[in-house]
Amino acid sequence: MTPQQYVQQKAAASGSSFYYAFLFLPPPRRAAITAFYAFCREVDDVVDDATDSGVAATKLAWWRGEVARAYAGTPSHPVLQALMPLAADYGIGQRHLLDIVDGCQMDLEQTRYLDFAGLQRYCHLVAGIVGEVAAGIFGQTSPQTTAYAHRLGLALQLTNIIRDVGEDALRGRIYLPVEELQRFDVKAHEILKRQESPDFQQRFQALMRFQAERAHRCYDEALALLPAEDRRAQKPGLMMGSIYRALLREIERDNFQVLRQRVSLTPLRKFWLAWRVQALGRL
Repeated sequence: MTPQQYVQQKAAASGSSFYYAFLFLPPPRRAAITAFYAFCREVDDVVDDATDSGVAATKLAWWRGEVARAYAGTPSHPVLQALMPLAADYGIGQRHLLDIVDGCQMDLEQTRYLDFAGLQRYCHLVAGIVGEVAAGIFGQTSPQTTAYAHRLGLALQLTNIIRDVGEDALRGRIYLPVEELQRFDVKAHEILKRQESPDFQQRFQALMRFQAERAHRCYDEALALLPAEDRRAQKPGLMMGSIYRALLREIERDNFQVLRQRVSLTPLRKFWLAWRVQALGRL
């Protein structure tokens, strides 16, 4: 299997909404974003699949070394063998990849966030940096597009957090800020035990409506930041925004039943949402 085949398989196997946005890119840009996304998945899987935090930390240290070797011209992993010939063309720097590894390191070391400012730092590393790199691959021409990409990355990550509350609880993680749990009188142990009492559901749904409203504001702010001259080039990002915002609305319609189930969109619906942005140029 060639490095290019490896990253293609890695991206397709994830089932991510991001993959549908890649389909509409010209081949060189599609190759770059597929390789970059495969790198993100590899590093993220180190933490998600970890049964021993010490082993996971060792693997992340290996990835830091591998990034250094790749930028020195000797990558050994097929993901970086696929990415490095394209990195310079699209401004993908060593710092970008190391920031993503640092974000995954935070997942090993931190399972709670005191306030939204702390959560934003995490989102910056695991989503904002991804958005920044993606915007460059898609064809960014205006410096302002970087601010759009970071805001969109935050909106997407907040949507992920809302969707994955139940799955994260099974791993002992709560990404909802402690200060906001206290504001809505939701206890961490109630989330970890995935309580089902009517009283808890009422408090939990109020908390989650607050989370969803903030995510919607981030989508709106991202769209407002996108310069007109880059709107066409950034269609793949707009596709991702359309798919994730539709997912967020599904979760809202379902009254935030995220502790016991994972809400998702069908592949056909994801493709239709992506095609609509491609064809009509709007969400």
